[in-house]
Amino acid sequence: MKLPVEFTDRMRRILGEEYGAFEKSYEEVRKYGLRVNTKKISPEEFERISPFHLTKIPWISGGYYYLEEDAPARHPYYYAGLYYLQEPSAMTPASVLEVTPGERVLDLCAAPGGKATALGGKLQGQGLLVANDISASRAKALLKNIEVFGIPNSFVTNGIPARLAEQFPSFFDKVLVDAPCSGEGMFRKDENTIKAWYPGKPEECANVQKDIIVQAADMLRPGGMLLYSTCTFAPQENEEVILHLLLRRPEMKLQEIPYREGFSQGLRQEMYLDKNSPGQGAQDGENGSLPEITRCVRLWPHKMGGEGHFLALLRKDDVQREKGQETRRTEKMGKRRSHNSGNKSTFPDKAQLRTLQGFFRDVSWKIELSRVEIRGDQVYQVSQLLPEVSGIPFLRNGLYMGELKKDRFEPSQSLAMALQKQDYAYAVDLSPNDERVFQYLKGETIEIAEDEAARRSGWQLVCVDGFPLGWGKLVNGRLKNKYHPGWRMK
Repeated sequence: MKLPVEFTDRMRRILGEEYGAFEKSYEEVRKYGLRVNTKKISPEEFERISPFHLTKIPWISGGYYYLEEDAPARHPYYYAGLYYLQEPSAMTPASVLEVTPGERVLDLCAAPGGKATALGGKLQGQGLLVANDISASRAKALLKNIEVFGIPNSFVTNGIPARLAEQFPSFFDKVLVDAPCSGEGMFRKDENTIKAWYPGKPEECANVQKDIIVQAADMLRPGGMLLYSTCTFAPQENEEVILHLLLRRPEMKLQEIPYREGFSQGLRQEMYLDKNSPGQGAQDGENGSLPEITRCVRLWPHKMGGEGHFLALLRKDDVQREKGQETRRTEKMGKRRSHNSGNKSTFPDKAQLRTLQGFFRDVSWKIELSRVEIRGDQVYQVSQLLPEVSGIPFLRNGLYMGELKKDRFEPSQSLAMALQKQDYAYAVDLSPNDERVFQYLKGETIEIAEDEAARRSGWQLVCVDGFPLGWGKLVNGRLKNKYHPGWRMK
């Protein structure tokens, strides 16, 4: 692997005598990891049923290394949302940010969803998860992963951070910013990141990151916690971004991150800044050398089994800075719309309610009428923690439950993934080794024996080993496939 000269020169200056071990790490085979979806299954139970060659990732609860030949993306458990495939170091930010069920949580740069699904799992269906990505195409991938994981309390948005900051001042209990970066930490994992790198890229990324982190801090409530991370080694994108935030938002305080195997402290300024480096004098003059910057954490590929990463955990002082803004804590339900969508929300009328009740009498959890909205013919269960917002494009507000068609209700794929087998009265449960599972995932009609279904006609929740995959409609022993066309196995 040929690394850019400008990159290796900088890394030699930073790492000193450790550089040889760092360079040698690029000769090693990359590690593959998966993280268990604890909303659906415990790590212990997953270990019991897993067919893969698993080794625990030392610093990640519920995280495992697997072998490339295991091909977990082709297994039915993957389609059931039992785990997320993620580079081991990338699991660290969401694991460090402590989240409690019921909190309001923002993942500001969330696609494709690795960290958002981890945060959503911690919420256990309670509270609110706002998952945002500025890219419309990446936001679609984010939405799919959130729905596969069965996270019902999400607001998936596609807005710029500045616009979100206007709508959510001092609102969130926890904020995660996995900032877009130059990707130096992923050189070993994906050589295309080397091709996309150029000497000026870290500085360009840092300018964007500085804006994003300040906007993220402004969305944090007093007493709330912010986790900033990147997958790069460049100090401009890491320690210097944190220094920028500390200078501009003095109510933000760096916190110690409890040590885990393989963690290294952040870099002191003298380790990477030349004496004549721009900004050195201003930082020293205004706020000293800020030695607490070493509370940040770096993950080095020559010190642990993963790629390069950076993390910083910050807390917002309980005393609110005077900025001429009132804290927004509105709890009432209201009309919500995308700025590029004219679909209005209404509450279900009597006829719609009867249709919904006809289906949900077979579901163990009952509809909360105050949380149900109808948009066109689509039915949603929304969060009561979300205030009225405007001008933010969104892909999903709450749980999409299904569609009303004349006098019937057709349940959605996302509803199936949010349910447990015991939540629905009629389920077809298949073994992961049953060929019909793969036929179902490919969108084919399958045959169901009389003793495999509690009734001979009507909606069935199709499961693998007790974990929902989607819906089917049974007619005379044949299950008409209702698996989401866009999710089908190729």
